[in-house]
Amino acid sequence: MKTLRIIAGLAIAGLAAAALAACSTGGASGGKVTVNWWTWDDKQAAAYKLCVPGFEKENPDITVKVSQYNVNDYFTKLTAGFVAGTAPDAFQNSVPNLGQYAGQKQIMPLDDLIKKNNVDLKRYSVGVASWKYTDGKQYGIPVDWAGSAIYFNEDMIKAAGYTASDIDDMTWNPTDGGTFDKIVAHLTIDKNGVRGDQAGFDKENIKTYGVGTLASSDLNGQTSWNPFASTTGWRLGGDTPAWPKKLDLDNENLAATLNYVQSLSARGFMPKFGQFTVSSAEQMGAGQVAMAQDGTWNATSITKVPNLKVGIAPTVKGPKGRSMISNSNADNIFVGTKHADETFKWVAYKSSEACQTVAGKTATFLPSIAKSLQSAVDYQKTQGVDISSFVNELKDGTLYPAQPTANGQELADTIQPMFEGFFNGESTTSFLKTAQQKSEEILAKK
Repeated sequence: MKTLRIIAGLAIAGLAAAALAACSTGGASGGKVTVNWWTWDDKQAAAYKLCVPGFEKENPDITVKVSQYNVNDYFTKLTAGFVAGTAPDAFQNSVPNLGQYAGQKQIMPLDDLIKKNNVDLKRYSVGVASWKYTDGKQYGIPVDWAGSAIYFNEDMIKAAGYTASDIDDMTWNPTDGGTFDKIVAHLTIDKNGVRGDQAGFDKENIKTYGVGTLASSDLNGQTSWNPFASTTGWRLGGDTPAWPKKLDLDNENLAATLNYVQSLSARGFMPKFGQFTVSSAEQMGAGQVAMAQDGTWNATSITKVPNLKVGIAPTVKGPKGRSMISNSNADNIFVGTKHADETFKWVAYKSSEACQTVAGKTATFLPSIAKSLQSAVDYQKTQGVDISSFVNELKDGTLYPAQPTANGQELADTIQPMFEGFFNGESTTSFLKTAQQKSEEILAKK
């Protein structure tokens, strides 16, 4: 579930029925049907390829072809495929795109197929409601969920006089930053070896920042500022669980959070927005940051950096406890597929305990089925990676689902530059008022 740069789609709400009837995405040879499935994530492509042999053994008349495209090209290719009638039978999608694809009738509702194949939606821990469109129909079955975690350099933590428990229990508030602020300051070291809370600290010449950047133009801020803002009770869509009419951007708690995040950079405790272009794993490996808040999906890559001991902690406790947005991926089925039944069999198998247990062991995603998630945790523990805190977040109510919205791409294209301008120092949080007004205009569009 990587952060997506979703390419703006063409307005193709009126796909002609004749074009749909003429399209062909799966090939048949010798009585076999080929189901084409796409993803943007190379790690998930590799993980789900592990499920193909089991599926094809159960369904000898179906062959599955897995294709992966770079996220920068993925949605452009899908849009072109919708127009030409050559889109894949099924494809991995993220919640922000549901409104666009379902509204333009590019994907099919799955209710009848779910009922026909006796798929029990109650077995999924999170995400089911996020894949229900405004027509009340279910368009996807959640195969995974994702959130954020704090990864920390164990040696740096120890050298600073802290323990793993100190990181696990960090508190935060937008007024004084809580223990999180104190720890980040002490972990920051300038090029003369002076810590951020010591006299003589040079904030302009930093050797190691206490934390990687928490600034992001991403509208959800999932792995950056969101786990902080959410602890104040703030939600992007306000109190509306799905399909809000406006975004709650002109909010004092969000503004206070963004100002706090910006202050970390101003004080030299956090890199400036866009300062580092490499991954959190590379920043930690180079000793540039002592801690990094990043996606749960990066657990194995960050914790397996050579010659680096990395611990995993939950996100901070805020004024209302821990709270964190959880996104989910699901498979959508193209309305133009000639093999709806066969395609759904693959979609259902991908979201089954059998597949999730096999693919989930790679820890490139967190399975949506509780038993499969626990299996992934147990397996990763044998590999020296402790992701048990992710299970705790699922159990203790820390997570809340991403709120699906209409016109998600236009929202992102319009509002993300405003966040970028703020974190670049070009504006104040007064931009949030304009952003909220724009969100109301965009969400009102049909």
